[in-house]
Amino acid sequence: MNAITYPTIEQTVGHTPLVRLQRIPGASGQARGNVILAKLEGNNPAGSVKDRAALSMILRAEARGEIAPGDTLIEATSGNTGIALAMTAAMRGYRMILIMPDNLSVERRAAMTAYGAELILTPAAQGGMEYARDLAMSMQAEGKGKVLDQFSNADNPQAHIEGTGPEIWDQTGGQVTHFVSAMGTTGTIVGVSRYLKSRNPAVQVVGAQPAEGSQIPGIRKWPEEYLPKIFDPSVVDGYESISQADAEAMARRLAAEEGIFCGISSAGALVAALRVAERVENATIVFIVCDRGDRYLSTGVFN
Repeated sequence: MNAITYPTIEQTVGHTPLVRLQRIPGASGQARGNVILAKLEGNNPAGSVKDRAALSMILRAEARGEIAPGDTLIEATSGNTGIALAMTAAMRGYRMILIMPDNLSVERRAAMTAYGAELILTPAAQGGMEYARDLAMSMQAEGKGKVLDQFSNADNPQAHIEGTGPEIWDQTGGQVTHFVSAMGTTGTIVGVSRYLKSRNPAVQVVGAQPAEGSQIPGIRKWPEEYLPKIFDPSVVDGYESISQADAEAMARRLAAEEGIFCGISSAGALVAALRVAERVENATIVFIVCDRGDRYLSTGVFN
């Protein structure tokens, strides 16, 4: 009798579904011959696309001998990366310190501490994520742990060059014509774009950015001095500015009309994808549903 090999939790990261939207695309979809596909990254074990980057950063740092189980890791996060790193640290045996602005949802805080991470909340009024990033680097300089630094760590986009990108290519049979993603740390859009363009340089990549004055968790337009070092503008073909109101309304529509319960940045990416669909014909447009809606319930966006 052959022994059965069972996966560990880390082996369940990735290989997420790609599903076709049925109702929301309307006239910009079927009438124009366009297909809009959602990559359901909320199906990862810690609930977001960031599971891929977190696992990649920790495993590759281990392989290079830069960290070992028992060490302390530090990261500034707006939520999803922190939750993913907390899960991965729990799997691999690390102490995890996460630094997060205090204006982000209570569900995110609860998820991080559930995985055993230590949480430091910084006053959003003092600079939000920029302040949190500076504090993480100063703690590393004081010898309090190692910062993985999702913003400048090449292991972040590498997770999408080796995972998300090939999955999208295979799941569409190489027919993907457009890829749309929210832009935060930019690891997802850069990694997926590099892979897809390596297979077909004609694939168009569009980034969703916040409109002036809009606050959308997971979508950022960084000041020049904080622009993520992993960002490569040469692999993004265009940008769409998304208002907070449009993203929040689309999050409610996705849940009620498509049965896809996702976060605000995912909905913002769909707003951008629908704009693309209005300009093209016979296109296969893939957008990233980067997390699940349950970590935004306390914000009231679904009320």
